[in-house]
Amino acid sequence: MDTPITISKRGKPARQTNHLTIGCLIFPRMDQIDFTGPFEVLSRIPNSTIHVIAKTKSPLRDIQGLILTPEMTIAEAPEFDVLLIPGGYGQQELMNDEEVLSLIRKHFAAGRLLFSVCTGALLCGAAGVLRGCQATTHWAAWNLLPYYGATPVRSRVVVDGNLVTAAGVTAGLDGALVVASFLRGDAIAQEIQLSIQYAPNPVFHSGAPDTAPAEVLRAFNESYSAVAASRKAEARRFAAILGVAV
Repeated sequence: MDTPITISKRGKPARQTNHLTIGCLIFPRMDQIDFTGPFEVLSRIPNSTIHVIAKTKSPLRDIQGLILTPEMTIAEAPEFDVLLIPGGYGQQELMNDEEVLSLIRKHFAAGRLLFSVCTGALLCGAAGVLRGCQATTHWAAWNLLPYYGATPVRSRVVVDGNLVTAAGVTAGLDGALVVASFLRGDAIAQEIQLSIQYAPNPVFHSGAPDTAPAEVLRAFNESYSAVAASRKAEARRFAAILGVAV
């Protein structure tokens, strides 16, 4: 079982009192809850403005068909204090998209808070910002992090300086609450948690590979095998580009 949160020796982002500008990247075939879960939390941070950005302003569909509409393009976006990078199968189509990778790279290089959810961490890896950092991602892609120069940590949320990574999909809610607590204090984060009644008590306990029934894990791995192979091949290619020995 993953631990709730890990904070590296490099510490965590400093608490801020200024107005915050938060950006959320969306893209086709993403997992919408990677975005909408954190959005529910981040949009409630006091004295902040949140923007939804994409490569174009056209409505797009997540992997299950939900329609999402960005308000501005990446080119139109201002500088953000916080940048959310979600994941999902559509992440693979952006791994060589220089506009997206440049957005991530420049934001992180400026020392601003970068927050990835699920396989959004792989996009951050493609941008070259995971090298030398502790990180996490969806358990099915966790073993790929070393190819991007990261040290993988079995934790629901991992904090390494101005990098916050959350594990798979629903872990984005936890990650967003961690971000809120860093930026505005624990009391504000707890008030947000109370307002959205985030008190997980799952009916089933198959949300992690070590607690899921063997047949459930086997069925998932079978359905995921083609994607796993594609992501592994891409990770090996990036390791060569980044000069990472795995």
